[in-house]
Amino acid sequence: MEYHYHDNVRQELLSKGIKITKGTPPELAKLQLNDLYRFEIRQLRQRFRHGEIARSEYAHHVISLRRRYPLLSLPTSLWTQPHRVNRKES
Repeated sequence: MEYHYHDNVRQELLSKGIKITKGTPPELAKLQLNDLYRFEIRQLRQRFRHGEIARSEYAHHVISLRRRYPLLSLPTSLWTQPHRVNRKES
C-alpha cells in the first residue's frame, strides 16, 4: 500500500531524523516519533533529578519539548492525503 504524506508532515518527520517512504505506514512513523519523544523526556527527567534544571523551570522545559512534537497530537489519519487513481473511461 502507498501512503501520500502531506509535505509538512514529511518535513517534520525528517527534521527529527525519521525517513519515510511511500510504503511507510503512518502508524509506524508515529511510533518512531513517539519513541524519540519518550527518549528526550527521559533525558529531561534525568537532568531534573541531577539538579541541572530547577523545579520551578521543569514544567516549562516539558511544555517546550512537547511543542517540538506537534505531530504526536495529530491523528495519523490526517498525516496523509487520499491517493487518487486516475482511471481512463472506456
